[in-house]
Amino acid sequence: MFYWVLKFVLVGPILRLVFRPDIQGLENVPSKGPAILASNHLSFSDSIFLPLMVPRRVTFLAKSEYFTGKGLKGLLIRWFFRGAGMVPIDRTSGTAAKDALDTGIRILRQGRLLGIYPEGTRSPDARLYRGKTGLARMALESGAVVIPVVMVDTEKIQPIGKKIPRVHKVRIRVGVPLDFSRYDGMSGDRFVERSMTDEVMYELMLLSGQQYVDVYAAKVKAAMDVTGKTAEDVVAMLRPDPFEAAERVPATLAG
Repeated sequence: MFYWVLKFVLVGPILRLVFRPDIQGLENVPSKGPAILASNHLSFSDSIFLPLMVPRRVTFLAKSEYFTGKGLKGLLIRWFFRGAGMVPIDRTSGTAAKDALDTGIRILRQGRLLGIYPEGTRSPDARLYRGKTGLARMALESGAVVIPVVMVDTEKIQPIGKKIPRVHKVRIRVGVPLDFSRYDGMSGDRFVERSMTDEVMYELMLLSGQQYVDVYAAKVKAAMDVTGKTAEDVVAMLRPDPFEAAERVPATLAG
């Protein structure tokens, strides 16, 4: 109930007036049934504007730190995130990955829309980074279609490290649903899940026009923190030699 109050009464009208969000391809989001909205991730605000513009309720998995703040600020943030339909996941626990997968699969089996950022974290430099295969596992286990979605220019609203948002028009593009039913019964096959994930990332690259980087964003950000180098410099160090990468390509998707 509070989700809809936030969307249509308390917050949504103000965001629409100030940021003038525009969405293309909304007809690609099914009116019912389970589906995964797989999006690039440029800004904290992505999790606000995407649910705002999609008629159905969208559930995101969010890091539990958003729900554990203290004082009035922590209470307000917790209140907002729960109202916005986000589900907390403890990323520090030893079972974090399994918990996230199980929660996502449960949501999809309930016939709901699940929002996922395959990159796993915000892009450090507005490029598109390697996707994690949890997305594929959820799709295979639930039978849900995967819908590529791209956020455009949201990094300009709240760049990393900036606390005060800037006013900038928000644009969202929704691609054609991807049907992976040809892989039914192949959940757990790492080559299949990698292939599915790469297909989703390719569609995101085409929709967004972003440069694709075949390295995990989390690894890049961790190296940036340690070395003080830019994302571009870190990627140059982490990116595998093209000949080595070619040798790692499986001969068959079935492994």
